[in-house]
Amino acid sequence: MKIYGLQKMTLLDYPGHVACTVFLGGCDFRCPYCHNYELVDGSVPPVMDETELLSFLDTRKGRLDGVAITGGEPCLHRELPGFLRRIREKGFAVKLDTNGAHPEILREVLEAQLADYVAMDIKNCQEKYALTVGRDAVDLNAVQASLDLLRSGQTDYELRTTVVAELHTREDVEKIGIWIAGTRRYYLQAFTDRDTVPFGGLHAPDPETMQEYAAVMRAFVPQTEIRGMDM
Repeated sequence: MKIYGLQKMTLLDYPGHVACTVFLGGCDFRCPYCHNYELVDGSVPPVMDETELLSFLDTRKGRLDGVAITGGEPCLHRELPGFLRRIREKGFAVKLDTNGAHPEILREVLEAQLADYVAMDIKNCQEKYALTVGRDAVDLNAVQASLDLLRSGQTDYELRTTVVAELHTREDVEKIGIWIAGTRRYYLQAFTDRDTVPFGGLHAPDPETMQEYAAVMRAFVPQTEIRGMDM
């Protein structure tokens, strides 16, 4: 496995853990608000290989207790389950981020208990999914299959949506709520701009709108919270 970025310590990416964050390359979506687009389009080289990462983890035993795996889209990589297994064998808890487009890999990870926590993106309501991820079409059956796997399994998980004023409306949020009703926990994450975002002119909703959206979602997912915005 090639590693395209490493944040050596974080208290945010894996809540409840002192973790490092490992960035894998490649993604099948082209979200216009993506923070890590340089990992998506292949414009940056890897920073290390798996052997170097595992050696780094050996030096962090007793200082870190978790590893957050993100991207890009980790589940694009067929070798992901073996990679996660080798991390867990070193005694670290694993958090996996995914867009849900590869349920076959997610199933393998979950059935082998290779992740302790999964965070899956719900990009938008189903009618606006393709628009939101920058594609002409999206296999929503795959996204639904990943959702079903999480909801029917034993692995702890969350669903989350990055909210962009130009892409999400109150009606969209309500449709998401109807779709994922009964989910364990859900987070609305306010978009924040940075120089790696591929499209300019995007904005976060104001705090009042984020609170309104959270109230709408709590009718469907009582454990709904807001991230990434001072309220």
